[in-house]
Amino acid sequence: MIKLISFSLAFFCSSFVSQPEAAVQTQTIYDFKVPSLNGGIIDFADFKGKKILIVNTASKCGFTPQYEDLEALYKKYEGKLVIVGFPANNFFSQEPGSNETIEAFCKKNYGVTFPMAAKISVKGKDIAAIYKWLCNKSENGVMDAKISWNFNKFLLDENGKLVAHFKSKVKPMSEEIVSKL
Repeated sequence: MIKLISFSLAFFCSSFVSQPEAAVQTQTIYDFKVPSLNGGIIDFADFKGKKILIVNTASKCGFTPQYEDLEALYKKYEGKLVIVGFPANNFFSQEPGSNETIEAFCKKNYGVTFPMAAKISVKGKDIAAIYKWLCNKSENGVMDAKISWNFNKFLLDENGKLVAHFKSKVKPMSEEIVSKL
């Protein structure tokens, strides 16, 4: 009888003890969909199984010639790597144009064929959600990063995990990047 009362009391009490809530599902790169330069949508879920290099770009920057190497990298690792450019006007108004102007500039001057997102902000109060995720360990689970200038690069692996952040001076075809592809 005592065992029955003890079991009943334990069962009754356990129903009032708070149980840990299910783990909150964190956002992944695959949850992001962003407008493209040409009015379409870039859905990062479409890139599952490929490495992704995300780059904040600008048309009137000393690093703008990196578009040429970005395109060469994209072609060299086609099918294995996707590059997504994000034009941003955060640094000395080096990307003042409209989406249409940016798209024309990239195609005419550098033959860019990799996906280009619509112009966004990569820092500050109006930072785009994807860059907030990329730059904050509390969101991406891997690292904090600061966008210090145009042509910062973020590399994600085939599973969408952030693996590296490269500053502007690291060229797209550098050993630092290529060795991780």
